[in-house]
Amino acid sequence: MTKIVTLTINPTIDRSTYVDRVVPDRKLRCAPPRDEPGGGGVNVSRAIKRLGGQSRAIYAMGGATGDMLRSLLDAEALDHQPLAIRDLTRLNLMVLDESSDRQFRFGMPGPQLDKTEWERCLDAVASVGKDVDYIVGSGSLPRGVPDDFYAQVADLGREAGARVIVDTAGEPLRLAAEAGVYMLKPNMRELGHLAHHDIEDEEEQVAVAEDIVQRGWAEVVMVTLGAAGALLATADGTRRFRAPTVQIHSKIGAGDSTVAGVVLSLAQGKSLEDAVRYGIAAGSAAVMTPGTELCRKEDTERLYERIQSGDKEHS
Repeated sequence: MTKIVTLTINPTIDRSTYVDRVVPDRKLRCAPPRDEPGGGGVNVSRAIKRLGGQSRAIYAMGGATGDMLRSLLDAEALDHQPLAIRDLTRLNLMVLDESSDRQFRFGMPGPQLDKTEWERCLDAVASVGKDVDYIVGSGSLPRGVPDDFYAQVADLGREAGARVIVDTAGEPLRLAAEAGVYMLKPNMRELGHLAHHDIEDEEEQVAVAEDIVQRGWAEVVMVTLGAAGALLATADGTRRFRAPTVQIHSKIGAGDSTVAGVVLSLAQGKSLEDAVRYGIAAGSAAVMTPGTELCRKEDTERLYERIQSGDKEHS
C-alpha cells in the first residue's frame, strides 16, 4: 500500500470527563476520566488505522505525559515514532455538562521546543525519503517553533516527491500555502485568514478557493463546512459535496477523521472526488461518537454509501 506519514509537533493527551452541572465557585465531582492520544497528525493516524489503513505517526513527546502518550499509542498498536523533547507534552481537558449536554473544552498551550528539537522533527520526515507518498502536517505549533514550520515540511515533501497535506491555522497555514502544497483543508475561518478578510457568502468561498489554486499555493483546496459538507477546488473548477445528516454527540476529532478518510482513499488509488466523499463520511461518523472518540469504520462505510447514492440521485 502507498505509504502515509503524519507529523505532530504539538500532540496531547485528551482527558475527558463529565459532571452533572458546571457551576462556578463549587467543587465539581467528575466522573472517572478517559485519556486518549490527541493532536492533529496523531489523530489522523489513529483514524486511518480505525478505517483499516496504515500510516506512521511522527511526533514530539516529553516528560511523564509524553510517556503516557507513547503508552497509549502502543496500546492501540499504532506505528509511531516518538521524538524526545525536554518539556512536558500537553494535556487537554474536555468536560461534558450533563444538564445542558454542552461540552467545555480547555486547550493547553503545549511545551517549549528549542531549535534542535523542532529540527529533529523535520529530520525525521526527511529521513523517510522517497519511501512515502503522502505527508500530513496537522495541528498547532507549540512555543519556540517558527511559523514557517509547515512550509519547511512542504519543501521536504517536494524534495522527496511526496504529496503534502496541511491542516493548521493562522500564519503557519498561510506560510505553508505560500510554500506550495498538494492539499490545504481550511475551514471557513481559516479560509478567511488566507483571504485576509471574512468570507461573506458561497460565491466568495468559491472565489477565494479558486484563487488559492490559481496562485499555485495548493493543487487541491478542500474547505470543510461542517454540516453543509465541503467545497472542493482544483484546476478543473469547484464542486460542493453535501454531508449526511447525523446525530451530533461531539465535534472533537471530526476534522482529523476527515483528513484521514481523504488521504487513505487517495493512497488506495481512489479518485479525488471519491476520496472527498469518504473523508466527509469519516468526519460525519466522528461527530456521532461521544467525547474524543474518532470515526468508526462501520459508520463511515454506511455514510459513504449514502453520500454516493445522494450524489447519483441529485446529479
